[in-house]
Amino acid sequence: MPSVSSRSPRSPRSSGSSSPWRDSDFRRLWLGQTASQVGEHTSLVVLPLVAVLTLHADAGQLGALRAVGQAPILLFALFAGAWVDRWRTRTVMVLTDAGRALALGGAAVAALLGAAGLPLLLVVAFAVGVLSVFFDVAYQASLVRLVARDQLVRGNSALEGSRSAAQIGGPALGGALVSVLSAAAGVAAGAVFFGVSFLSIRRIRRVEALPERESFPDGRTGRAGCDGCAGPVGRAPSVWRRIHEGLRFVVRDAALRTVGLASAAFQFSFAALMTVYLLFLPRELHLSGTAVGLALAATGPGALLGSLLAARLPGRFGYGTVLVCAAALGDGVLLCLPVLHGPATLTVPVLLAVNFVFGVFGQLVNVTVMAVRQALTPDGMQGRAAATITFAGMGTTPLGSLLGGWLAGEWGLRTALLVTAVGMMASPVLMALSPLARLGKTLPVAPVRCVR
Repeated sequence: MPSVSSRSPRSPRSSGSSSPWRDSDFRRLWLGQTASQVGEHTSLVVLPLVAVLTLHADAGQLGALRAVGQAPILLFALFAGAWVDRWRTRTVMVLTDAGRALALGGAAVAALLGAAGLPLLLVVAFAVGVLSVFFDVAYQASLVRLVARDQLVRGNSALEGSRSAAQIGGPALGGALVSVLSAAAGVAAGAVFFGVSFLSIRRIRRVEALPERESFPDGRTGRAGCDGCAGPVGRAPSVWRRIHEGLRFVVRDAALRTVGLASAAFQFSFAALMTVYLLFLPRELHLSGTAVGLALAATGPGALLGSLLAARLPGRFGYGTVLVCAAALGDGVLLCLPVLHGPATLTVPVLLAVNFVFGVFGQLVNVTVMAVRQALTPDGMQGRAAATITFAGMGTTPLGSLLGGWLAGEWGLRTALLVTAVGMMASPVLMALSPLARLGKTLPVAPVRCVR
């Protein structure tokens, strides 16, 4: 097979070592993804805090701000999957990092000049959301193209561990910067981290073998929609056809279909809960911006532990058992939130404990389900499968955020918090009733199938 450059793409199907850390390109991906996640989690806290603490936004306005930031998932996730399966993931990640750094950098300048009103926050939240959709789909597909399949669990554990580190540092840093320094400093911090991610991922040297441009044994070139399937020679399928193939692939696989449905149930309820939660902490519990950031950051250490457990527990107890039990425990602990009362000296330690437990089991589910999804998906379908599941799950978050704002305004913060926490329990129930619950101690193998 002729190489596309002097540096030949490496096949990621087998490996002499189960550790991806020996690969310098994986380390660059990990560093860049870590910085990107810190920037994203910082901005996710900073923009709502600027709206609530500086612009005095009400529940409806905060719900609208969060919905606008999440709407790109619904609008662009499927297109992102179709594009990522035809582009080199490094290119996608570098361009999106640069765009997010510029968007937040411009917002920081506006905040410094006193011109950061709610309309500007809406525009910035939407722009960052669009670019984050493409980055997130690309980095998930990038891992499969970069490492061997026997390194997927450890690679996902490392990348999700970095997301955990972002959950530790991002909210605390954002809340502290807005409270202690200024809104401009908080927004600028996100731009800096996206710049670091840009520089790191740009240094990845390995040339990816694009699944839709691969050569076949008889010398033909064409599309590889699944292992061993080539499309019409010399013709690239339309974006809509590639999107349809991704949708049909996920819908026809019972396990992947359940992943999408459980993710939708979780993300919808979690988006509603978080909208209420961001109002509940400062207005009902009277916590400062720093205390809010600290409480949210407690999810990070828990998620870091969850990432470490994800590399070991599925092989010991089975992937299905881990998925169902972890989802039930992680989501169930949030039912404690509506009953919190009292001064910060009492409520903050409880919030830290609740968020830590949620982080442990939530991250255990994230890493495990991502490894299952990647193992069930042929290489040429990775971007579209990730985007389809992201669309099914995260695409519901704008509606959830709007619902959370409405519930908080109509029913009160405590009642809204209880209703949304109960709604999150639908996710483990769906998994318990599906083929996911029957997965054993080894990852399933991607079937050789044609999706056309």
